[in-house]
Amino acid sequence: MEMMSKPRQISLLLVIEIFVIVNIGFLAIDIFIAHSANAFHYPTEWIPFYFSLVAPILLLAEFVANWRIRERKLQTIGRVVGYCSIAVGILGALFHLNSSFFETQTIHSLVYAAPFAAPLAYTGLGFLLLLNRSVPVEKLEWGRWLIFLGLGGFAGNFVLALLDHAQNGFFFWTEWIPVFSSAVAIGFLLVIFFGKISQRFLDFSMAVMFVQVIVGSIGFYFHGMALTSGVDTSFFKNLVSTAPIFAPLLFVNLAFLAGVGIWDVRSKLFEVYSD
Repeated sequence: MEMMSKPRQISLLLVIEIFVIVNIGFLAIDIFIAHSANAFHYPTEWIPFYFSLVAPILLLAEFVANWRIRERKLQTIGRVVGYCSIAVGILGALFHLNSSFFETQTIHSLVYAAPFAAPLAYTGLGFLLLLNRSVPVEKLEWGRWLIFLGLGGFAGNFVLALLDHAQNGFFFWTEWIPVFSSAVAIGFLLVIFFGKISQRFLDFSMAVMFVQVIVGSIGFYFHGMALTSGVDTSFFKNLVSTAPIFAPLLFVNLAFLAGVGIWDVRSKLFEVYSD
């Protein structure tokens, strides 16, 4: 196995760190829109919102401090935020299921419950923070863990797309696209993580991730069209009550994350870099 050059390794760490900061911060907008549907009826619904406001500031402070000293000596904040993010995600999933599924335990209650897989985005981002601070980037395992987290994300996306679109009985045939697309991504990432892989297969997998970006972009367009055709005159009320506008962008996010992992694994297995 050939080693990547140190500048490239550091660049990958920075990319993932920025990826986490941006995504946690952006979740504040998504949470505000989603929980506005019931006007934040439960006080606990404010927890992820405030967490998404505070966590990026703390992470950015640590990021800037490490950049100034040109070393990654300060990692405590990232670890604490990582563990808290994991907890927020797991507790959020339990709260969402408790909204109706735990009471009746039927397929109907699962479909119409608050999307239980959605809060797990925080869990995935928390694991990314811990990964960046626990596994050396020069190791092959670093990229493999990115692929594994991307795999988990697409599995969650598959569940979300299936349950969300089941609410209207897949009225439009295009609603099956994200379900099928997620399943394809899961299959390819499973092979990469657990099977023997070739350079050609990794290249083809990168193309599959690019297709996921296209699927997410098209989904964002369709959800945007649903927003503009809402029955209410208030833009915000349509934003809250129609198809979740930002949900399809999960495909773009996860494709980027898994793509970085695939590129990292490919580089370490099949390419030579000089220091």
